[in-house]
Amino acid sequence: QLQQSGGGLAQTGDSLRLSCPAAGRTSRMYVMAWFRQAPGKEREFVAGIRWSSGNTYYSDSVKGRFTIARDSAKNTVDLQMDSLQPEDTAVYYCAAGPSITSVADWRTYTYWGQGTQVTVSS
Repeated sequence: QLQQSGGGLAQTGDSLRLSCPAAGRTSRMYVMAWFRQAPGKEREFVAGIRWSSGNTYYSDSVKGRFTIARDSAKNTVDLQMDSLQPEDTAVYYCAAGPSITSVADWRTYTYWGQGTQVTVSS
């Protein structure tokens, strides 16, 4: 299991940061991503990054507000969430997997974090 950290309470327009360890998963084949799940809704893709190339992917709902980045010194993948909106409220999960071709498909990931609640109030 990935020991993710960060998240919490925020107000509209605030920023929060999530962090996920990449230890042991920095080979060129690995993709690391963030998903979220709101009550009564399906798990949805938020952002992903290919560790070796640094190529990033975003859902339309967060593009321009969230930034996913790898920190090679700390060996983590971080999700910087800016301009938060109430609709961003969800449990956020870090995920990792090798040889992933469909970055947005949660079913293809092997490792998962425990989940972190992010609540944005208006």
